[in-house]
Amino acid sequence: MSIFVIDDHPLMREAIAMLVRRLSSNTNVVELGRIAVVSQAVEKHGLPQLICLDLKLPDTHGVSGIRELKRNYPDVPILVLTASPSSDYEDLAIEAGAAAFLEKSVGATEIAHVLRAFLIDEPDADTETTVSIGKLSKRQKQLLVLLDKGLSNRDIADNLQISEHTVKVHLWRLFRRLNVKSRSQAGHLARTQGLL
Repeated sequence: MSIFVIDDHPLMREAIAMLVRRLSSNTNVVELGRIAVVSQAVEKHGLPQLICLDLKLPDTHGVSGIRELKRNYPDVPILVLTASPSSDYEDLAIEAGAAAFLEKSVGATEIAHVLRAFLIDEPDADTETTVSIGKLSKRQKQLLVLLDKGLSNRDIADNLQISEHTVKVHLWRLFRRLNVKSRSQAGHLARTQGLL
């Protein structure tokens, strides 16, 4: 398993890499300073399980890097870790294909919580349209119940005693697992398949 950390600031890149290694010692962390070298890294290390991406790089700025990575590696989740304010870029980043968005200013503890959610080894979505309740993780079952109650991400975070960022990652994984794109689709599938 490998994770690509793409950030042109060496100290930040090394800090994120150290954090990933602390969370998962068997993970190969590949540090890159720009998007142009990603294809070479894929040739050498294979597809990563996750890409941690800064939005301001020498060869890209804003969400164009996300679009390029999703075009070339559509199944690899992207965690945006940036100094850019979420109010300016979060919605655009998610729209471009990022799985989650974090400002670097949230600190190591919050970044670790979100990384941990990505590093949990869960099976990918099946191509089947039916999903057995037994194939969902405990957290995914909890999320379905809370989604069915109409709770917001903040309310879900309070209920599960986790951060909103972690809720977003868990929801992303759940939607991917169920092969749906929204809360309403997840709720509909859960009700029609007897998952609730």
